Amino acid sequence: MKRILGIAILAALAAAQENAVFTTGVSLVHVDVEVVDGSRLLNGFTKDSFRILDNSVPQKILHFSQEEESIDIILLFDVSGSMKPKLERVAAAAHVALAELRPGDRVAVMSFTGRARLLARFTEDLAAVEKTIQQDVLQRARGGTRILAAVNDAAKVFLQEPRTRRRRAVLIVTDNHGMVSGSSRTVVENLWEADAILSGLQIRQGVETAALTVRKIMNPMALAMDSESMTKVAEQTGGDVLKSGDPGENFQEMIRRIRLRYSLYYAQPEAKPGSERKIKVTLADDEQRKHPQGRVRARFGYRVPGN
Repeated sequence: MKRILGIAILAALAAAQENAVFTTGVSLVHVDVEVVDGSRLLNGFTKDSFRILDNSVPQKILHFSQEEESIDIILLFDVSGSMKPKLERVAAAAHVALAELRPGDRVAVMSFTGRARLLARFTEDLAAVEKTIQQDVLQRARGGTRILAAVNDAAKVFLQEPRTRRRRAVLIVTDNHGMVSGSSRTVVENLWEADAILSGLQIRQGVETAALTVRKIMNPMALAMDSESMTKVAEQTGGDVLKSGDPGENFQEMIRRIRLRYSLYYAQPEAKPGSERKIKVTLADDEQRKHPQGRVRARFGYRVPGN
């Protein structure tokens, strides 16, 4: 059964840990956004800084927040053969990156090669998260890479979790060399339904490994097989991808960016259940004049919940 993308706010939530400030029974669409100028993150915006169109119709922003919402994040580690020389650097970077989290934030850990594995369920115990990364992620890297299938499995983990007002994100750490493993459209729709963004840290190496070079020379089809990418999915969910040869600073930066995203809520327009609707978020005219190169990253749409 599909979960609701637009959150049905119930009166009982007012007394819960995640305090609601909305009218009982109102169905809301939630959009997480960030504003960038090239690769630089822009900040300091207010509710009036943004404009939202739902199927080209302007919407009133009913609630706006930034750092006040706790986050749930799935760390999704690529442990395939091509990542072998990079995993120790990634694990070391995770220690610094986790310092960006705050009390109340939760982390789950997954790894993947040909298939994904849930190594640790959501927890606020960051020491336990680091232990999982050291013991279970730093295994012998091997096998192929099926990126889309792994991201889809991460989306399903979120779909099994009760919906709250926590901000949700999958942060995938990979070299982005993947074999065809699924439909990007299906993955995007599942992330939309889970109300989660996909962000990526792409670990690059100055010179590709000898094994990868030989594979491309011996098998031209490998170039086509190497075409699966997280980038398109990240874009359609409103996420971000940073490329780096050194994961240290950028791992921390990715978590910081997830925390500093803005949460916008508006009333879901009446629409046929199961229909797909398009979302477009832009800067208001005054803000766009202040930041002529500013661009808003937000998810492209959602599917109207069924009965």
